Amino acid sequence: MAESLRVEENSDRVVAVLDRPETRNAIDQELVDALHALCARLEADPRVLILTGSGGVFASGADIRQLRERRADDARRGINTLVFERISALPMPVIAAIDGYALGGGAELAYAADLRIGTPAARIGNPEPGLGILPAAGATWRLPRLVGDARSAELLFTGRILTGDEALAWGLLSAVHEPDELMVAAQTLADRIARQDRLAIRHTKTAWRAPIDAHPAIDLALQAELFESPEKHRRMTEFLERKNR
Repeated sequence: MAESLRVEENSDRVVAVLDRPETRNAIDQELVDALHALCARLEADPRVLILTGSGGVFASGADIRQLRERRADDARRGINTLVFERISALPMPVIAAIDGYALGGGAELAYAADLRIGTPAARIGNPEPGLGILPAAGATWRLPRLVGDARSAELLFTGRILTGDEALAWGLLSAVHEPDELMVAAQTLADRIARQDRLAIRHTKTAWRAPIDAHPAIDLALQAELFESPEKHRRMTEFLERKNR
């Protein structure tokens, strides 16, 4: 049986491709399990993660056939919620490269990423209330942070689906590229991240994800650690030597 998540691992990044073309990459239990296994590897060996989908689709949502049969106890287990939170909490940045549908759970997977880029063909939104449920895997708390209260309310209460250009204008995407350039752009972002000091990036993400009441104490504690880092001294020395040439 084909793998539902195709993974390419390198020393500084991992590319994970959702690959369930028969369901437009709908997120089922097998895919959730594969994402958990990937997170375990990235927690042990932190690298940038690029998430994308096969066949011109990011993820069309949760697998409705499985979702229809789930009951109250399944909802309380937070099947998608827990894996999306684990992705969001990975030590290094996560990039979502979105082409085609990113709906429902697929949109919430994209919201869990730190950086989102897309194509003009991207379609992003949360139609869950039209199916008799709410978007309970991150949209209700991540989307307001990404696009603000007014716009998130419109998306969540009306089921509106944004195009790639609309998502860019709303700040949900940071850039839009043609489909054949999307993964090049994602790799370029990963290249730029890889040129930074890895520990500094990890600490920056930790501070960025922290609640507002953790600041400025968390920034100062993390900066104190970095100030003692040999890599900080090396990089600053190189900067000064280049400047003085």
